[in-house]
Amino acid sequence: MWQKVMIIGNLGKDPELRYTPNGTAVTNFSVATNRKWTNADGTPGEETVWFRVTAWSKLGENCNKYLSKGRQVFVEGTLIPDPATGAPKVWTRTDGSAGASFEIRADRVQFLGQGNGGSKAEQGPESDTSYGNEEERELPF
Repeated sequence: MWQKVMIIGNLGKDPELRYTPNGTAVTNFSVATNRKWTNADGTPGEETVWFRVTAWSKLGENCNKYLSKGRQVFVEGTLIPDPATGAPKVWTRTDGSAGASFEIRADRVQFLGQGNGGSKAEQGPESDTSYGNEEERELPF
């Protein structure tokens, strides 16, 4: 069995870097994907889906170094279900509405846009630079 998730979106906030007790880097960041359409009656529709991304080791360090809020990224990885339910994590927001969190363990992160300006190492490498598994560079379609 095999699965792969690929998303393109924008960071909702700056990445958060931590280190495990044995010194392994782990970075977490959120990515929003947007979809817009026109309904049959002519009214516009819009949907935003949020993903929580975890990047480990050197990939995590590079994400923390070059990514910042608003930066556009391509993330390729594995969908991680809630261990208790096997589904996305579900919760109730403070306003009473339902929320869900889709978790991705990143295998590859490609930095696409220049974000909202600002430094963060002067927005990092060129936009076509990617970090991650060097063996899997081609998309499967």
